[in-house]
Amino acid sequence: AQMAGWDTLDHLIREEIIQRGEEGCDVSGFAERAARSGQDTTTLTQIYDDLMTLPIRPDFSYDEPDTLEAIRAARPAAPAPLTLHNDIVHLQDQFQGAWFGRCAGCTLGKPLEYEPFMSGNTDAPGWQHIQRWFEGADAWPIHGYVPQHSRAEAQGIGLAAWGGPTTREHLTCMVSDDDIRYTVLGLLLMETQGLKWDSWDVGKLWHRYLTYQQVCTAETQAYLNFAQVTSHLHGEKPANWPERQVWVRTYLNPYREWIGAQIRVDGLAYAAAGNPELAAELAYRDASLSHSKNGVYGAMFVAAMIAAAFAKVDERQLVEIGLSQIPANSRLSEAIRKAVTIAESASDAVELVSRIWDSFQQYNAVHTINNAALVAAALVFSKGDFETAITTAVLGGWDTDCNGATVGSIMGAKLGAARLPEQWLKPLNDTLYAEVNGFHPISITECAYRSYVTFQRTQKTLISGAEQG
Repeated sequence: AQMAGWDTLDHLIREEIIQRGEEGCDVSGFAERAARSGQDTTTLTQIYDDLMTLPIRPDFSYDEPDTLEAIRAARPAAPAPLTLHNDIVHLQDQFQGAWFGRCAGCTLGKPLEYEPFMSGNTDAPGWQHIQRWFEGADAWPIHGYVPQHSRAEAQGIGLAAWGGPTTREHLTCMVSDDDIRYTVLGLLLMETQGLKWDSWDVGKLWHRYLTYQQVCTAETQAYLNFAQVTSHLHGEKPANWPERQVWVRTYLNPYREWIGAQIRVDGLAYAAAGNPELAAELAYRDASLSHSKNGVYGAMFVAAMIAAAFAKVDERQLVEIGLSQIPANSRLSEAIRKAVTIAESASDAVELVSRIWDSFQQYNAVHTINNAALVAAALVFSKGDFETAITTAVLGGWDTDCNGATVGSIMGAKLGAARLPEQWLKPLNDTLYAEVNGFHPISITECAYRSYVTFQRTQKTLISGAEQG
């Protein structure tokens, strides 16, 4: 029996046709075959098997490896080493900034994580609906959280039902959200395992702390596949895990280049503050359970930027550091460089998001490539201003809460909590609900302090390993 998971088998195959085409395969005729097959499982299974054995076209111009060693071999030249602030109070403030910034950016985007804000419609692109919402609430340009009501409602536009508690009229805390839940799980993984873990441990972590209803798209497929692999193993990792891992992340998983892995890295990257290469490696270990190629690169790119932000690097250099950890000739790297060019020439945020949208609208609203490009553009365009960064990231549409959270995390880590605008922090009341045991509720400050402790422990482990080496 097929374990469809996130969607029906026929839909997963339609998505897989798109995915294989983007990866560089010739998928001519497959859409027609799928359309003719209807719901017939036998025929659909044969189509799927044929899709997964397609070779990459000889004329495909990108080099996109999947192993960490091959990814590192395909990177551009490494940047100079980074130095962190040596004052403990100042450094702890940066960890607070990272957590509060992530929560603020996520909260800003959460009510807008809904059609038509994400994907747009025949009337307008997503970013334009976001602008209309704020204009219709007399809250444009964006200087605070999303208003609950707007004159845009008369045009048939509405906020996400789950976003109600995060509108400015009702906001009292950081409400439960998958973006923050994964940050908590990253913290837990670093607290319990240190640096001694791999994708197997990530799978076990998910099955311990997450219900099936708490995972989406690529994570759903990997969650189900991991269950199949582990059902008879009583917690023991199989000797052939590297081979089984490839199946876990790819089988019936056309979402393997979507944004899921990119939003999971923050709790890991905080522990690697100042060390972008280590942050990217930790992101790889996590991402490789459920993602491949650009889905993994997005996680590594963002993790490296988060780690570098603690060294107070300027935004343009942050992006270069992120790019230094992923293959230079990948679709993601090409998209990021295009996004930076747009950010450096845009006269205002509206022009920026309009040009970013036009450049990358061929991707699904929750794909890695378009969202990572928007993140990079918002960072560069912000010129170090927190509010500009998160509002631009969210204005761009697509995965609004994910992009707001990622940009908020990076800018918060760079600036520190003391330098973040009070109107973005105060409504959260230093309280987080994560729907994870021990973190529902918990103070954001405590999470930040615990991340600081994992960072200190990681530093000692690295020093000890260097001395022994």
